[in-house]
Amino acid sequence: MRVAIAGAGLAGLSCAKYLTDVGHTPIVLESRDVLGGLVAAWKDKDGDWYETGLHAFFGAYPNMLQLFKELDIEDRLQWKEHTLIFNQPEKPGTYSRFDVPDIPAPFNVILSILRNNDMLTWEQKIRFAIGLLPAVVRGQKYVEEMDKYSLLEWLRRQGVDEKVNTDIFIAACKALTFINPDEVSATIPLTALNRFLQERYGSKIAFLDGSPTERLCQPLADYITQRGGEIRVNSPLKEIVLNGDGTVKHFVIRGLNGAPDEILTADVYVSAMSVDVVKVLLPKPWQEMEFFQKLEGLEGVPVINLHLWFDRKLTDIDQLLFSRSDLLSVYADMSNTCREYANPDRSMLELVLAPAKDWIDRSEADIVAATMTELKKLFPHHFDSDKPAKLLKYHIVKTPRSVYKAIPGRQQHRPSQTTPISNFYLAGSYTMQRYLGSMEGATLSGKLTAQAIAEAHPQTAKKVKTTPITSQPATNAATV
Repeated sequence: MRVAIAGAGLAGLSCAKYLTDVGHTPIVLESRDVLGGLVAAWKDKDGDWYETGLHAFFGAYPNMLQLFKELDIEDRLQWKEHTLIFNQPEKPGTYSRFDVPDIPAPFNVILSILRNNDMLTWEQKIRFAIGLLPAVVRGQKYVEEMDKYSLLEWLRRQGVDEKVNTDIFIAACKALTFINPDEVSATIPLTALNRFLQERYGSKIAFLDGSPTERLCQPLADYITQRGGEIRVNSPLKEIVLNGDGTVKHFVIRGLNGAPDEILTADVYVSAMSVDVVKVLLPKPWQEMEFFQKLEGLEGVPVINLHLWFDRKLTDIDQLLFSRSDLLSVYADMSNTCREYANPDRSMLELVLAPAKDWIDRSEADIVAATMTELKKLFPHHFDSDKPAKLLKYHIVKTPRSVYKAIPGRQQHRPSQTTPISNFYLAGSYTMQRYLGSMEGATLSGKLTAQAIAEAHPQTAKKVKTTPITSQPATNAATV
């Protein structure tokens, strides 16, 4: 059975991968000339890579890790020391670490917090622990119910000290959702925290050994095409044309560079595009349906990713770092963390600017100037000297609409992968699945979409030996 999939990000590619495993034939359409969606990457004229985002993989990403295993590329994940590292703005150039011991969860995370005396006092730790008890004891059902509060509101209701918010959660929320605790739904960081507390290696971080486009997306594309599927770049979806009964008749692909538009027919159709694009392309008859009207409550959050090359090493830390800056979220020296980007003499910092709503329309010169001001606080000994570090070049990638903005009340707007239209499905991290808007959420959504299609059309699937499609594969013990 032919399945047309619009969007070649992780959701679309994982959906196609699992469809080939049960004998279906996916045709994946990508509007751009590069695969990956929100994990896309490009090479510049010097042969250096720059990416859509700073992509870190967590041990609490079971579906992503299972995908690496099924593609036989597990060795491409470079696992780092099990620790979380925060800058200390009050002590420029210094760090505070939460080193997680190799003992069972949740005792490993608890001990890492108790051992850290740089950021929280014992009174603050105790109040923090007491405040978290309902989320830990009552589980995910309670966490889901907290979607009516922002995280800051929830922390205050639980009597958690404000310093926990300023020292820990502002940095964590910006890393997870690109917005601050006064905006983000309490459900999101509490869900992540629960995963970290439940899994021994849940908070352990890995980086790819190269660009996501080459090291993850290309193996997915090869897997799909080797099993009869098709990947088409430069093929933007222009229109979803309907039959008289409201089902999909065909996709119209926009012709580029003067070429005519093209009609693509299939048995089943999938949107693996971002929710903002989906809303624009919804056929008018669907817009009147309650299922699709709920999508109006979702929109993407703006994100800016920066890559800065310097004439010297600024740090030898091989790990993701939380900047605790008003401007910046997380960053890493990719010359240390990524094998392909390695350079023993020079640093390439990759940084996430968040929240980005006030910066997305600013010039690159303004963004770089503001970032350099922040870096002088993070690395004072390299910039406050007679011979300061020199910025050699930079790349900035702006994404005006990234993952859905996870503000309170959004859970009720997240749709299932199955729609009221019998031959039309959704995939994307904004759809309902147990993980937030992330690489793991996108991968799981694609898997769930493929599972729903396979269950609805079992008579057309070939009998092939394959890994079963499940929403909860085994965790591979050991990204943002």
